[in-house]
Amino acid sequence: VQLQASGGGVVQAGGSLRLSCVASGRSFSGYIMSWFRQAPGKQRELVAGVTSGGSTKYAESVEGRFTISRDARDNAKNTVYLQMNSLKPEDTAEYYCAASRSTRVLLSTSLYEYWGQGTLVTVSS
Repeated sequence: VQLQASGGGVVQAGGSLRLSCVASGRSFSGYIMSWFRQAPGKQRELVAGVTSGGSTKYAESVEGRFTISRDARDNAKNTVYLQMNSLKPEDTAEYYCAASRSTRVLLSTSLYEYWGQGTLVTVSS
């Protein structure tokens, strides 16, 4: 099983980025897929998650600015996207995708079975 995250970069405040995470190696039907982020010196936190059925959950700090979506047309792969608009310097962090067998988005990192490598997002003021 592999989760491959990409799309990070440097952007000015107010700009946009789109992160992608391709999950492969097994069926992810019945799995939630989520994005977490971790800023230096801070704990890893949930940014957004999406269930197999398309239900979503967002951190309050990104509600209305970020959109998570999921493409499961290929049964062998699942791709989850995080469209990030109106970026702020406080969004600067390493962003990670993760997957867990669940019917609802989980907040705790310990409940996620699979993790991708991080992709760094830097928002300059």
